[in-house]
Amino acid sequence: MPSAGKPRQVLALLAIRANEVMPVLSLMEELWGAEPPRSAPTTLQTYILQLRRRIADLLEKCNPGSGQQAKDVLVTRHGGYLLDVQPGSVDAHEFDRLGAAGSQALEAGDDEAAVRLLREAQDLWRGPALVDVPVGSRLELEVTRLEEDRLGVLERRIGAEMRLGRHHELLSELAVLAAQHPLHEDLQAQYMIALYRSGRPWRALDVYTRLRDTLVGELGLEPSPRLQRLQRAVLACDPALDERGGRGGRIPEQFAV
Repeated sequence: MPSAGKPRQVLALLAIRANEVMPVLSLMEELWGAEPPRSAPTTLQTYILQLRRRIADLLEKCNPGSGQQAKDVLVTRHGGYLLDVQPGSVDAHEFDRLGAAGSQALEAGDDEAAVRLLREAQDLWRGPALVDVPVGSRLELEVTRLEEDRLGVLERRIGAEMRLGRHHELLSELAVLAAQHPLHEDLQAQYMIALYRSGRPWRALDVYTRLRDTLVGELGLEPSPRLQRLQRAVLACDPALDERGGRGGRIPEQFAV
């Protein structure tokens, strides 16, 4: 990865969209916004040359004698550039593949396989997406998508583990997630159900109270009807809460919206 900010931006966008042509105009928008300077096309070409030099150094170091050149990896196409990589070379793509495979396992009712695949997807993360890369308008959209997908994979994996009866083992993880995402109702609901099924209904009610206080204090909103129904079910020790939750970590159907 280059050290300068803008070449890192270019490489990050090309990598996330690997094997797709990224138009020059899109790259310039990422780097300079809606009004790029007159020198933008020339400057972008300079960044591409810098990246190719780094790629050439890596090819020489890691794959000497292969005959592959930097221009075969960072390819010029009509109106844009393309990063030509093998499947599995980009973590974001591998994350998407594993997440999709995990979701397919969920649909097939194979929670064990789903947990394994979704955890593999999670393990590809080492922190926030592109934390060390300057982010323009296009990368910002990609970061938002990746973070949302990451949270979705997390929820689906926890849901599968809950259906496997691992409520107690999930409590520490869910406590951290509930604190990190105080307005995320699905995670709060999962935490409430895990607490209830672990014999701690009073803690589940505390989670609901904190969620409600946060929603009312910050947004002026009450919890959704499904969370209110879940609270009433906890108060009533509803036997339905002892059953396995719905697909993807959803709360039981009778408490859904």
